[in-house]
Amino acid sequence: MKILFIGDIVGRPGREILKEYLRRNRNFYDIVIVNGENASGGKGLTDKTLDELLYMGVDVITLGDHTWDRKEILKVIEHPSVVRPLNFPEDVPGKGFVEIKGLYVVNLLGRVFMKPIDCPFRSIGKFLEKINSKNVIVDFHAEATSEKVALGWYLDGRVVACFGTHTHIPTRDLRILPKGTCYITDVGMTGSYDSCIGVKKELILKHFLTGMPVKFEIAERDVRLYGVSLEVENEEIKNFKMIEFQESEI
Repeated sequence: MKILFIGDIVGRPGREILKEYLRRNRNFYDIVIVNGENASGGKGLTDKTLDELLYMGVDVITLGDHTWDRKEILKVIEHPSVVRPLNFPEDVPGKGFVEIKGLYVVNLLGRVFMKPIDCPFRSIGKFLEKINSKNVIVDFHAEATSEKVALGWYLDGRVVACFGTHTHIPTRDLRILPKGTCYITDVGMTGSYDSCIGVKKELILKHFLTGMPVKFEIAERDVRLYGVSLEVENEEIKNFKMIEFQESEI
């Protein structure tokens, strides 16, 4: 089974480069997973954006700390392709995992430097006890690299992959951990890199220099796609690599 996991899609530029990449490469993959919590204008997911992603060939859309930023999310949170963090309270709308073609895709939200939430370690631990399968990909949407690294070690040998998202900067530590789990601290965003994590850098600089609030606007230059491609057979990883696709290649 060949799987593509794409990091945080930021706004229209991120969606457009994803569309072009999938137009060229969708047939190579059995399952395409994207983090879409920034896909609609940089914050949240709308029904319109969901339809656009599905039309491109995306199979699963994971979320994160911006899950509830748009009221439109309530129109799509129960969609079978949408996954909100598993460690939200059980009685909130949506689900924390989906199963597709024998693969479980789980979304978790970190707690360090984030809003209070149930423990991601205990939440995924209980989940794995229930399903009795290693065929699991975890999207750990977290701020602190230490928390991401710790979860990777906690899950080593228990899932096929643990991929970090949220901080929007690709890290260079994609590897197979000793017990066989594919790990990276952050896949990186799919959006403008002539920016401050997807937002026009001039606005962010003004905010830091003055302390005044600014209206965030999505940057549109130097757009790149980042992700991880992996091949899984009998719960074991056969091949894996980092994917980078740039605006200049279009």
